[in-house]
Amino acid sequence: MEFSSKDLALQAQKKILSRVATKSMVNMFIDETSSEVLDELYRVSKEYTKNKTESQKVIKDLIKVAVKIGVLYRHNRFSPEELVLANDFKNKLHNGAMTAISFYEVEFTFEKGVLPQILMECKNLLLRLVEKHLTPKSLGRIQHVFNHFADQEMLTQLYNPKGELRPHLQKICNGMNKLIDEGKL
Repeated sequence: MEFSSKDLALQAQKKILSRVATKSMVNMFIDETSSEVLDELYRVSKEYTKNKTESQKVIKDLIKVAVKIGVLYRHNRFSPEELVLANDFKNKLHNGAMTAISFYEVEFTFEKGVLPQILMECKNLLLRLVEKHLTPKSLGRIQHVFNHFADQEMLTQLYNPKGELRPHLQKICNGMNKLIDEGKL
């Protein structure tokens, strides 16, 4: 393989980002609204699992993966075929967000199997997109994040109109609506 300073810089950037996924560093890469949604997802996870460490890990994994994919995209590392997958992923994620919001806004429409199915489809598209670009450890992070948030019981509790997690759902949906309006989701 031929030496490339551009490839070396990209590798270094990905390595540094995987080590410094601290809140202050993340603010450089993730906007305020996304940060608020992530904070609410953390709270949902923590309240549901009763495990602060696991909840922090899943959000940290989500941030690391999102930032790495952003770096790959900005450095034009995806082939034309991979860009089609990226577009499919973006569309599926957008549809998932719209579905999640609709389930919140229209009472008694929540179907417990729908969001997990959409999340698994998103996961599979994303894994196909990045399989040649990220390490097995990063691919495991993708699996971890999607499997965690596709938990049917957690989603059922989140969408329970009288449930303890419901206030978080309102904030998550408000944030997703804002991200959709801004064309970011």
